[in-house]
Parts: sequence; C-alpha cells; structure tokens
Amino acid sequence: MTDTAPPATDLPAALRDRAAALDAADPLAHYRDLFAPSDGMVAYLDGNSLGRPLTVTRERLASFVDGPWAGRLIRSWDEGWMDAPTELGDTLARVVLGAAPGQTVVADSTTVLLYKLARAAVDARPGRRVIVADTENFPTDRFVLQGIAAERGLEVRWITPDPDAGVTAQEVADAVGPDTALVLLSHIAYKSGYVADLPAITRVVHEAGALVLWDLCHSAGSVPLDLDADGVDIAVGCTYKYLNGGPGSPAFAYLAARLQDEVRQPVQGWMGAADPFAMGPEYEPAAGIRQLVSGTPPIVGMLPMRDMLALIDQAGMPAVRAKSLALTGFAIEVADELLPGVRVASPRDPERRGGHVMLDHPDFRRVVAEAWKQGVIPDFRPPQGLRVGLSPLSTSFGELAEGLWTIRTLLR
Repeated sequence: MTDTAPPATDLPAALRDRAAALDAADPLAHYRDLFAPSDGMVAYLDGNSLGRPLTVTRERLASFVDGPWAGRLIRSWDEGWMDAPTELGDTLARVVLGAAPGQTVVADSTTVLLYKLARAAVDARPGRRVIVADTENFPTDRFVLQGIAAERGLEVRWITPDPDAGVTAQEVADAVGPDTALVLLSHIAYKSGYVADLPAITRVVHEAGALVLWDLCHSAGSVPLDLDADGVDIAVGCTYKYLNGGPGSPAFAYLAARLQDEVRQPVQGWMGAADPFAMGPEYEPAAGIRQLVSGTPPIVGMLPMRDMLALIDQAGMPAVRAKSLALTGFAIEVADELLPGVRVASPRDPERRGGHVMLDHPDFRRVVAEAWKQGVIPDFRPPQGLRVGLSPLSTSFGELAEGLWTIRTLLR
C-alpha cells in the first residue's frame, strides 16, 4: 500500500530509524501492499473503526455484478446465496472465533443482532428479572438492554468499572446472583482497549445460572478467540473494523450448539423459517443456527470480508496478534517519550491490551480535528480521549510514527 501524500512533518531521524527498523523486521509487512491506497493520507490510525479496503475487493465487486447478479440473477439464490449466511459464518468461526461449524451466522447489523440475542437470552431464563451490564460499554449495548428491560419488565444492574481498565471477574461475581438472567459485556473495552478475562467471567456467570453475551466488535480479527473452549454462550460482533467488510457490512452472531434448541430469537422473519418457501400460516424456526436469520441476507455486503478473512487465514491470528501488540507497544513508548502532558489510558500489560491505545489530553478534541486536515486520522472519544486504532495487516510502524509526531506538533 503506497500512499501518495508527503510526510506531514519533519520526523526526527531517531524516531524514523526506529520505525524503519521495526518495519524491516515485520514478517507481515508485505500485506500492506494489498490494501487500496488513500490519496492524501499520511497516517490512518482508525483501523479499529473502519478497516481499509483490499485492492482485490474492487475486482470481486465488479465480477459479482457481471457474474452471479447479472448473469444468473434470481437463480443465484439456489446456487449459493441462500447458504451464504451460514457458509460465511462457518469461515469466520474457523478463522477468527475459535468455533466449530454450525454456530455462527452473518446477518443484520450489530444492534439488531444484540437485540435478537439479548431478548432471546432473557426469555430463555424465565423468572430471572435482572440483566447485568457495565456503564462503560458502547452506547448501543447499553441502549439495547435498556429497551429490552423496559419491554420485558426487567432490571438492569450496572457495574461501574475503572474506565482505564474494564470489567473484572470479581465485579461480575459481586453483581450476579440467582435473579440474573443475562450478562452482556464487551470483550475489549471500546475506550481503553482493556481485554476482559473472558474465560473467568464466563465461568462466574455460569455458576450463577445465567447466560453471557459477549460483544466482540473490537476483538474479531485483532485478538485470538476460542469461543468453544471457553464455554461462551452467545456472541455478537461487527465486520467493518478488523475484518474490513466496509461501511455497514453485516454483523455476525454466535450461538453455542448446546443452546440452539433452547434460545429462540424474537424477530421471526421468513428467511429464518424451517421452510422459507412453504409460505405457511405459522412460523416454525429453522433448525440450528439458521434460526437467527430474519430477512433477506445482505449478499453484497458479505463480499469484502471474504477477502480479508482469506488474508487473516493466510497470516494466522497468532501473527496478527503479535503485530498488534508490537504496534500498540510502540505507540505507548512514543507517547511516553514524545507527548508531554498526555496520559496513556490503556493497559500497559500486553495481555490486557487490545488493538488500540487511548491517549488522554484536555486539548485532544481540537487536535483530532486539526490532524484530520493534515491527513492523520485517529478518532476522538469524549471527554478528552484520542484513540489510536491499529489494524495489524494494513498499518506500518513508519505510518504510526508520522501520525504521533503530527499529534505532538499540534499539541505544541
């Protein structure tokens, strides 16, 4: 990937040399050339919000228009489109989720899937009146739960974790009990990047007899997962971050095989019926994971992530994680050395750090707006956080160094 913009600043030789040495030693460096260039871009530091497109995706989209869409038209539903939600779900499960086939489906948006699975989970635990969640979770997760609680006459019990860290197993143990139906948490905190102890928290929830729903939006494609081995019940995640599915690409849902006869999702659309073309008077859910589908599958929206999943499969999640930790570690080192007055608000322990770094400074709202004008793209999170999102296969250490030096310049 070769961007055409010149460096935004006169990067110090020592920093440039350190970044160049890290890039030279990076076993995944050659993957950057597979991503489409962005004219005017000095440093893209928001890969955890919207991943860059692969060049090959342009060809895939064009061939789709000319091939199965124009060439085969409605016949393509019988020739692969009907099975796409579960077929692509199985690929995603194998490559990034650590899950066996038949438990993952690609459909809808993250918000819709969160609603469907959370509502199904509380209904699967009748008599239990409490949902447990945390105040630092992404707004959608909190809003969806508030709506379900109002709809079903339930209580949301809030955990208030350390904002620089995240929810701990002990905090969950203190919040759950015999009245708990569901616990919903993010595996990686969207602000701090804190990686929750998924296996330990899952065990705590199960000991209370409740179900746990994990939001994997900042995990899938960034941190290795092992959903089956860790006993996860339900999970939901988006595909436009580290899976590079493009703006609005469909989300995915995981429902453990052991729960598929017990959990029944509430949006009863025709595509999730046992026989969609029977057009019968009553809804009967499809067997297995197919029951989570509601409406017509977003076939076009599934195309780009296929290319990225193939790339991740080739590189391997352990290598992706190693590059991610190297990038975030370098970002913290540079922030400590060269950004006076800036506080690192992400875990320094690499085992507890996801794929992004949060930096705090009272002037960051202005700095982010100015940085965008100079082709350096982090994002801002209130009240004063600058989030450096680092997608391992498309981000270089040199690019990261340029971006952080620009931030230093704007602060001064």
